[in-house]
Amino acid sequence: MTGARSMQAALPHIVIVGGGFAGLWTTRALADLPVRITLIDRHNHHLFQPLLYQVATAGLSAPDIAAPLRHILRRQKNVEVRLADVVAIAPHDKCITLADGDTVAFDHLLLATGATHAYFGHDEWAQHAPGLKTLDDALRLRRHLLLAFERAEAEPDPARRAAWLNFAIVGGGPTGVELAGTLAEIARHTLKNEFRHIDPSQARVRLIEAGPRVLASFPDALSEKARRQLEKLGVDVSTGTPVSDITGDGYRLGDTFVPAKTVVWAAGVAASPLARSLGVPLDRAGRVPVLPDLSVPGHPDIFVAGDLAAVASDGKPVPGVAPAAKQMGRHVAQALRARLAGQATSAFRYQDYGNLATIGRMAAVVDFGRLKFSGLLAWWFWLTAHVFFLIGFRNRMIVLLNWFWAYWSYQRGARIILGADRDDQARSTRQA
Repeated sequence: MTGARSMQAALPHIVIVGGGFAGLWTTRALADLPVRITLIDRHNHHLFQPLLYQVATAGLSAPDIAAPLRHILRRQKNVEVRLADVVAIAPHDKCITLADGDTVAFDHLLLATGATHAYFGHDEWAQHAPGLKTLDDALRLRRHLLLAFERAEAEPDPARRAAWLNFAIVGGGPTGVELAGTLAEIARHTLKNEFRHIDPSQARVRLIEAGPRVLASFPDALSEKARRQLEKLGVDVSTGTPVSDITGDGYRLGDTFVPAKTVVWAAGVAASPLARSLGVPLDRAGRVPVLPDLSVPGHPDIFVAGDLAAVASDGKPVPGVAPAAKQMGRHVAQALRARLAGQATSAFRYQDYGNLATIGRMAAVVDFGRLKFSGLLAWWFWLTAHVFFLIGFRNRMIVLLNWFWAYWSYQRGARIILGADRDDQARSTRQA
């Protein structure tokens, strides 16, 4: 037993920080390599982030789109999973520091810690306009959305009631569009006939995009179709004017202050702050400008992948989407194999398989280059693609059953309000 441990300790040690798409795909692609892999993440699960908004809007439960990392990797004997928060990297010493003070040495490192919310210099907005990046974010947002209708039901003052029924989503990308469309459906269909003092269908859902159009990464024609489909669902789409202020009572759009108790941030992302400890220049979003093989300049044994990497392929910036992160993960695995074999690494090339975005029930847009379509067919394609890429048979079956039920009944099965939100905590503090 001691001899086996000594032999294992002599193997090259690969440390992977982040169990998202890039980190997990790298880990699994190295399953047959004689190395020691330590996968470190602050959460114990891998999250299928494209469906996170479904948890926030009560369509799915947290386990439907997440799976424990230990379970996913239980048969891969060269991996150790560690639940920890990495706070610093010492590139020259080839070690990382954890929040509890422990250090972990590495021979090769992959940094794939993703991105967080960016408020464009207005970090004070974060407490009033939460974003959506983690399961914790989704569960807090779901509670707040459901409580907004409950607060409106109990509010006798018409102006205050209207503020509770005003919902604003800032950011017209795929997440913002999906949230706005789903929230409009909840108000107009799911909650129908469930309240006695309010009409949920009178809730105002506004999608705010500072640019000239929603879904800016899509062609103009699909962007316009998405806008029309959103408006058909009852969403007020506002473009061309950025939000200038957000408070606990509402937001300011241009010169107009709009009372609203629910503002959701889907407008921007910033790279994980952990990148700063690499000691290399970062881009404006805090990402690491990596070499073509995804390694860090001056540190050939350190790689960066996923949302944290700033890299171009065929002269175009690689987008921060799940397919790109998976491809980067597989490429890092190939680069590590080459390094360990004493061979040269190759440049990363991103294969763009197209863009998908759902707007609501039976409404979506799909862009596959020459092939572009929208409406019901696009919605079915979006649904099939997302179910296919979920990890685990159980997750696929549960998501399919939930969506099948929601399709026929408009009901959303995860509408249980649990925990305490910030408003509750603030009220308790004031009372104390």
